[in-house]
Amino acid sequence: MNDAEIRQEKAQNLWTSAARKMPPLAKATEVLGSPDVHGDQIGGLEEAQEEVLTYACAMTNRDVYEQWGTFPPSGLLLIGQAGAGKTLLAKALATRAETAFVHVRVPRLALEVIHHGGKVGELLETWTQTLSEMPPTTVYFHELEFMQAEEIGGQRNDLPFGPIMDFLGELTDRTVEPEHVLLAGSTSHPDTLRPAFVQPGRFERVVEVTPQVPDDIVAALQIHARAAEKRAGKTLFEAVDWRDVVSRFRDPTTGDWIHLMHSVLRRKARCETAEEPVALVSTSDLLSEVELYRRTRRRLPQRATAGTYL
Repeated sequence: MNDAEIRQEKAQNLWTSAARKMPPLAKATEVLGSPDVHGDQIGGLEEAQEEVLTYACAMTNRDVYEQWGTFPPSGLLLIGQAGAGKTLLAKALATRAETAFVHVRVPRLALEVIHHGGKVGELLETWTQTLSEMPPTTVYFHELEFMQAEEIGGQRNDLPFGPIMDFLGELTDRTVEPEHVLLAGSTSHPDTLRPAFVQPGRFERVVEVTPQVPDDIVAALQIHARAAEKRAGKTLFEAVDWRDVVSRFRDPTTGDWIHLMHSVLRRKARCETAEEPVALVSTSDLLSEVELYRRTRRRLPQRATAGTYL
């Protein structure tokens, strides 16, 4: 195995071992030994991508900061709607910095901490020990504003906020200590995020992730359309007028639009299974799916978050 493969296997083995010891880690985290997300897989978001590249220097060229009389931020906080591309950018950071990637689903971790309250000290020690043994790693805390997260029902004012915040603060501090670890986080609810998270020494560099409509969304759709055709090994789309489709309806996030595109592809797959005539995906097909989305969304409770940009 080459050095990269050795690091990947080491990261996977260490985190898997820690997760076996601590159920909260098993249920609320996952590790990628070698993420593979590059800039050409992200639709637009140029300013956010630039921030990610700058922060990656903390791992790849740490001395550059010193040469300019400064130092890297302790961590990045990505803010924006769910589905805007925050997790994708975090994976791109790990790819650019050539690190493993640990994805922490903060709302789920908060619930697990409540369920295993007596083992919080042990969990923190396991976390610290495991990170100290990991190869270079990017740790990503997804949805830091856990009290608002849709994953656990949204606006969970019944949770013991104080003890959870104490735990997350300690976890963040222990994460940022090793020089071989990059810290990133995200929230879809920056307006209600607790100030403790953005104090110096934690997520002190805030990066806004707001796709430009229609350009960034069109770019993301084209990337995913090409990826679908690559998986299929054939042409799937006509000369779709993506800009026209996106410009007609501004509510969906980037993640929603990608889901809509795949809904059209799934419909085509079903028709083929039924031996019905199937044509390439057209602008009309996408507009019909958008109209169906609009009708069904009106029947659901309004919410601030949406799909995931993958």
